[in-house]
Amino acid sequence: MTPQQRQHWLRQAELLLEQHRVAEAADCCRRLLAAVPDDAEAHLLLGMALLEQRQLAAALASLRRAHALAPQAADVAAQLARALSLGQQKAAAVAMAETALTLMPETALTLDTLGVVFSRANAHARAAALFAQAVALAPGNAGYQFNLATSLKFLGDFEAAEVAYEACLRADPQYWKAYPTLSQLRPQSAARNHIARYEALLPLAKTVEGQLHLRMALFKECEDLGQYAAAFAHLATGKSARRKSLGYQFDTDAQLFAMLMAHCDAPPATPRGCDSSEPIFVIGMPRTGTTLVERILSSHPDVHAAGELQNFGLALKRASGSRTRQLLDAETLAGLRTADFAAIGKTYVDSTRPDTGHTQHFVDKMPLNFLYAAFIHQALPRAKIVCLRRNPWDTCLSNFRQLFALHFSYYNYSYDLLDTSRYFMLFDQLMAHWQKQMPGVILEVQYEQLVANPEAQTRRLLAHCSLDWNEACLHFERNESPVSTASAVQVRQPLYQSAVQRFRHYDAELAPLTALLTQAGYAP
Repeated sequence: MTPQQRQHWLRQAELLLEQHRVAEAADCCRRLLAAVPDDAEAHLLLGMALLEQRQLAAALASLRRAHALAPQAADVAAQLARALSLGQQKAAAVAMAETALTLMPETALTLDTLGVVFSRANAHARAAALFAQAVALAPGNAGYQFNLATSLKFLGDFEAAEVAYEACLRADPQYWKAYPTLSQLRPQSAARNHIARYEALLPLAKTVEGQLHLRMALFKECEDLGQYAAAFAHLATGKSARRKSLGYQFDTDAQLFAMLMAHCDAPPATPRGCDSSEPIFVIGMPRTGTTLVERILSSHPDVHAAGELQNFGLALKRASGSRTRQLLDAETLAGLRTADFAAIGKTYVDSTRPDTGHTQHFVDKMPLNFLYAAFIHQALPRAKIVCLRRNPWDTCLSNFRQLFALHFSYYNYSYDLLDTSRYFMLFDQLMAHWQKQMPGVILEVQYEQLVANPEAQTRRLLAHCSLDWNEACLHFERNESPVSTASAVQVRQPLYQSAVQRFRHYDAELAPLTALLTQAGYAP
């Protein structure tokens, strides 16, 4: 192959990647590598294409080969760090990102890629600095502006985040996911809101996701202005269209919960897991105060907030030997019957490094870890588990009104109000099952009681976690550590009562929910 032919194939692959035609880009790279097997640039582009196709193992192999061939290339090291991060190999990802930084990255793409790696490692200040460098080099790139804005939001710099979100939307007015995040940065008012602007954009949003993001933004702004009927109409319209596009079946979740309870149908034997007492797991239905409890706990000098980690579920999956796509299913549960739970616990703790280990405890605030409560206790018998509870109506409404990660199937219930209420009832049954099997292991904290009497509930929380009393825990809004959850704005404020019985604003709209919950024996 001549140098001119090589350049042709490389340029073709780059163009196809830019156009998101990743399968064709991968084919271009393979043709080049058939002729020149040690072409580092071709291995790099192939690895990037495979990452976009979610072929992680193959992508890692290509990127490792590229790095071996070009160890001084910052862009190669950055893409390898990204792949390691996506594979939940956090420590290795950060180490490779550090290597890339020593190679003096110069392109906006490489700087942005490294920012993503540090963001996924909970190092949001470092991420924001890298995103700022990327934006300085390419201010018209909407994705780089969005990443910068999101990191600034996590760090609590809401004014700068608003500037960056607006820059993102100037660069690309159809960067739809920026609209709801822009609206969430502050309470909207009659004098200052985006409602007319967003309504004018609705006809331009031709995709389900575009409509969903705009409708969620309009819901938030109308609710802020007390326009509850209009708010709920936007919410229901956006969610309904997304629900239809998913083909979601509630029975899939119902079967998962039934399998879990059948698998853990007797109290576990005396756990012989990992001896670490570092982890504090905060679990529960999402949007029920889990971030608030994380902030209270991480205001204690002995506790670090590690964010919402998927690490435990991944450690469990790998230990089961299952290769199915779902993290938790029948094959995974079957494989766990002979698993080494001490090894699972150690693998989990090790996987949280380097973000953890510098304080006596860290908080893992992945709400959906409630699915794994029995396994957590087996793997880490000295770990503490705290479960948030909230009024059933507010729990269901708060889940329905939230836009979770679009491609994380565990939240698919949240696109329909009645699916959400049925899911809540499954959660309630599962928690009752865990409490029966493991009495005294899980502390349940009622959100309404925490808001009404914060000191008493905080003392109860700290006692359960074997933490000494510390006054700073009552002033969690002063906690300067990053917040990378949907509550990033709210938890930087003192406790407020406005979220208690929020469902009363929507009595008419929630009538089907009320009928279902009341029939099941729940009371507001």
